[in-house]
Amino acid sequence: MPVFLILLIGLISIPLAELYVLLEIGGSIGAASTISLVILTAVLGAWLLRQQGMATIARAQASMNAGELPAVELMEGLILLLTGILLLTPGFITDTLGFLMLLPPVRRRFALGFAKRMIVRHAGQRGRSPGAGPAGGPHTFDGEFKVDNNDGNDLLK
Repeated sequence: MPVFLILLIGLISIPLAELYVLLEIGGSIGAASTISLVILTAVLGAWLLRQQGMATIARAQASMNAGELPAVELMEGLILLLTGILLLTPGFITDTLGFLMLLPPVRRRFALGFAKRMIVRHAGQRGRSPGAGPAGGPHTFDGEFKVDNNDGNDLLK
């Protein structure tokens, strides 16, 4: 399925689902309580997001100090960015998804899955690059050469 179509469906269906849930909850507990709850979840989410973001930055710095590439931490940082968008979007569905992504085991699982998918995708494309051999590595050439310094004397034969 094309990415554009997925985004279009998401941009249409998510606000409609959020509106439906907000109206149902508002009908049950009242409009003022619903609005207060949405504001409370946004504030709580922003505070928790800050805590998780700082912890992720600290882990990334520790990885770099150990001489390792903080690939998983970078993926987690990207997920936290998207989590912030979910948490600041008014609604209970996006807040639920955002709070789930704040859980370190859930976030790490998504980050590892995304990183593995990117590695597999990159490895699959490597074999198709113009300068690569059948296994994705460079070609090995065997041959002889001689250097000519334009004065008529061959240095190597």
